[in-house]
Amino acid sequence: MKKIILGLAFLCSTIFAGTINVAVAANVSYAINNLIAEFNKTNPDTKVEVVLGSSGKFTTQIQNGAPFDIFMSADMKFPETLEKENLTATKPVIYAQGSLAMLSAKQLDFSKGIKLIAEDSISKIAVANPKTAPYGTAALEAMKNANILDKVENKFVYAESISQAVTYAMTAADVGFIAKSSLYDEKMSQYKENVNWVSVDPKLYTPIDQGIVILSKAKDNAEAKAFYDFILGEKAKKIFIDFGYLVK
Repeated sequence: MKKIILGLAFLCSTIFAGTINVAVAANVSYAINNLIAEFNKTNPDTKVEVVLGSSGKFTTQIQNGAPFDIFMSADMKFPETLEKENLTATKPVIYAQGSLAMLSAKQLDFSKGIKLIAEDSISKIAVANPKTAPYGTAALEAMKNANILDKVENKFVYAESISQAVTYAMTAADVGFIAKSSLYDEKMSQYKENVNWVSVDPKLYTPIDQGIVILSKAKDNAEAKAFYDFILGEKAKKIFIDFGYLVK
């Protein structure tokens, strides 16, 4: 498996033929190694360097010239913004559809659903920053539609990304709103459905359509096109399904 690179400084020093640089939404961190390993079975000479983070921050970095070839966002809004600014070589398309879950290191009565977080026993709720993380936006929408947002806002512990929200849910908070995909990582197997986590009713939030684009700097990059096509292909779809995503 390929090592995930977590810094722009390293990214900027590794641009050479045979390498593609991909900005990947944090919720995909659990599936990305499997995706790269499968891609490299047919593209062994292509090195895929990945930077993980929040989609909003990636958008700002790309607007400021960050040398990414592909952007795998946690929503469609951010890649659509880049397309409007003529920073993409392709139109945004959906590569997977994510979903929300609530997670706690404690054993909670999740039979109460999202209403559980309004109880006095819950004092800290981990939520990804809705300004930069689409899953945070979805979490707030779910709480608003459940008519509890105003009752729980003072309990929020904001995370910079959805992967950090997972960490907070297991450490600094009583419960957290996370990407359901994180629960399919083998390191999370100790957490049991309806004991430590539960899916958030999908009727409470807008479907989380996750979009991918090839960025302008890679418009003639055959290796970037190959990885892009792979992510939209059947082999990648199977991996996304294995990690709890929906695919079309």
